[in-house]
Formats: sequence, structure tokens, C-alpha cells
Amino acid sequence: MKKLIRYINSKVLVSAVKLHSATVITKILAGFLTTKFIAIFIGPEGLALIGNLRSFLSSIQSFGTVGIYNGLVKYIKVYKSDIVNLGRTISTGYYMGFIATGFIALLSYFNAELINNYLFSDQYDYVYIIKIMALALPFYSLNLFSYSIMNGFEKYKFLMIINIIGQVMSLAVSLLLIWQNNIDGALIAVVIAPSLMLLITVVGILGRPNFFNSIKVSLIDFETVKKFFPFSIMALVSGIIFPIVIIAIRNYIISSEGLRDAGFWEAMNRISSYYLLFVNSIMALYFLPRFTEISTKKEFRTEVFDFYKTIIPILGLGLLVIYLSRDYIIAIFLTSEFKPVENLFIWQLLGDFVKVLSIVIAYQFIAKKMFWHFIVTETFLLLMTYFTSVYLIDIYGVKGANMGHLISYSLYFFLVILILASSLFGILPEEEQNT
Repeated sequence: MKKLIRYINSKVLVSAVKLHSATVITKILAGFLTTKFIAIFIGPEGLALIGNLRSFLSSIQSFGTVGIYNGLVKYIKVYKSDIVNLGRTISTGYYMGFIATGFIALLSYFNAELINNYLFSDQYDYVYIIKIMALALPFYSLNLFSYSIMNGFEKYKFLMIINIIGQVMSLAVSLLLIWQNNIDGALIAVVIAPSLMLLITVVGILGRPNFFNSIKVSLIDFETVKKFFPFSIMALVSGIIFPIVIIAIRNYIISSEGLRDAGFWEAMNRISSYYLLFVNSIMALYFLPRFTEISTKKEFRTEVFDFYKTIIPILGLGLLVIYLSRDYIIAIFLTSEFKPVENLFIWQLLGDFVKVLSIVIAYQFIAKKMFWHFIVTETFLLLMTYFTSVYLIDIYGVKGANMGHLISYSLYFFLVILILASSLFGILPEEEQNT
């Protein structure tokens, strides 16, 4: 555990403070203010509709970028001194995203009414919102492409600055639109805010033409496409299908319990996402690179169990404080109209606790390129999340969805442990025992 503490003290926390903390805090504050405005001006019903649009936007954004953001970052870092392979990587990534974005944007634009009925039902006419979303999507994809290039070239300080400026600008636009146009303004803000980041990014890259000199059709390389393929498939499962599952659960709550209860569930999900944001970023900073570099079962086992012995009790204590403070959190974060959300906290917090336990081990799938293990476990999680939620909603109402969250992650946790049982509990090779 001393290695973990030293790493956190010398690298992770320093790096987080310099490069992540400011953006994470900005994102949390922006999310808090936006949700507070929605709670005041729109209410639970509007929050449920906004939740559906956000989930759908997240899904098509993943499709539009073909899920290759992490792949681009990885291979740009590898090839940044190799002009030939760098050009192939950037060109292939750009045109893959260009084709996918154009396809999904046109599909969304010309099927806006069908999407509207799926997300909002035919009782609401937000077709024009869907069309705005389709038109804004290419700007989001171009921004993410530019962002991945700068990340690959390790322009971390600049990325931090544009993230903060972009968050503040998006927040200002969102609050203004919600204040002026209520639910319509909030929906417009959801679809245009991510694309506004491009304005900031463009300013930053005007003096850096070398980033884009290599984008040529002639440099498209099918071997590079193959390298991006695992990232695309993983994005298909986690980035595209998962938001669709969340929409399906939310729509089921709307049909069986009502739009208001769906808004309560969405509020709980938002609160959960914000308190987990910092935890997830720290875990990604340490465990993914750490699991990539270790080569023995003993090291893997030591890292996991040391984390469980030291960090997990602190996490548990933090979640307990959140549970005991739930009245104040609702009063500050939302409004008194959202008081029924209190009943959802216990199940969501327990589910999030198990989720963290699971994710720490599951990083091994990504670190060691255990591609099919990742696909199988994520697919299992998606199926369990949907079916347990629907089953329990019929019995317990809206809190059944939060109970399903706990049960599905508990089953996922045991499945991951089962797959990695030999690494976690098996007999170590003799050479590892003696090290």
C-alpha cells in the first residue's frame, strides 16, 4: 500500500490538483447550478424529459465519434515522433469520425419526429430540438477530434484551460436559456452546450497548424482501422447501448409510475454522478496505468486488496455522510418538491459502493486488453440493469430502479471476481511467492 500512497502523494494528487481538480470542481458546480435552475423553473417532469434527451445525445455522440477517442489519444502518443504513422492515425481517425458523424446526423435530422416520439412521446412536440441536435453534432465531433489530438500531444495545461472556459460558457448559456424559455430552453441548452466547446478549442489551435497538416484521404490506413476496432466495439457497448438502456428504464418509469417519479429518479442519478466524479477520475488516473505496467498476479492482488483495505472504508464513510445529509442535499441541490428522492438514496448509495468495488477490478480488462471479457461483462451488466429494474419497478415503484442498480452491480461484481479469481485468490507461482 505504501507504493499507492507514495504514487498518490507524488503523482496522482499533484496531477489531479494541477490538471483535473479545477475541471472536476467546475463541472460539479456547473451541474449543480444547472440542476438547481431546472428544479426551480421546470420541476421533476421537465428533469425526466431532459434526462432522456441527455442520454440519447450521449449515445449518438459516441456513435458519431466511433468511440475512438481513447484510441486516438493512445496512438498519437505512440507515433508523435513518427510522421508517417502519425499521419495515418490522424487521417484515419478523422475520416472515420467524419463518415459516422455525417451518417448519424442525417439519420437524426430526417427521423426527428420518430426520435421525438421515442424520447418524449407524441404528447410533446420537440422535433425542432432533435433537428438542432443533428446540426450541432458535427461541431461536437470536430471538437472531440481536436481535443484528442492535443491530448495525444500532451497539451494538458491547455486542455485544462479550455475545459474550464468551456464549462463556464456552457453554464452561462444554459442558465440563460432555462431562465428565458424554461423546458424549451433547457432542451436547447442540452444539445448545443457540448458543441460550444469548439469555439474555445478553435481559438487555442489557430496557432498550431501542425496538428492538422497530416489529414489527407490518401493516408487512410485499414491497419489503423483495425487498431481502432476494439475501442469502437467497447464504445458500442458502454457508450451507445448503455444510454439507450437508461432511456428504456426511464420510459418504463414514465409509463408505469408517471413522469414526475421519473424526474425523481433522474435527480438521484444526477446527484450520484456528481459525487462519483472525483472518485472515478482518481481511480482512472492511478489504476489504469498501474494495471498496464504490472506483470505479475502478486502485484495485481496487492494493489486491489490494499485499495479495499484503505480507500474503501473512507468511501463507505463518505457515502454514509451523504445518506445522513440527504435532507440538506435535496434542499440545496434541488427544491422541496423533490423530497420523495430521499427514499432513493439508500439503494443508490449501496449500488454506487458496489460499483466502485467492481470498477477497480474491471480496469484489468482494459489494461490487459481482455477484449471479450470486457464485452461479456458489460453486456451482462446492461441486461441485468434493465431486467432487474423493470421487474422491481413493478413491485416497488420508482425505487425499484435504484434497487435494480444495486442488484445488477452486485451480480456484475461477482462475475468479474469469478473471471479474475485465479489472479485474486489462486496459488501464486513459486517465483512470485519468493519475490
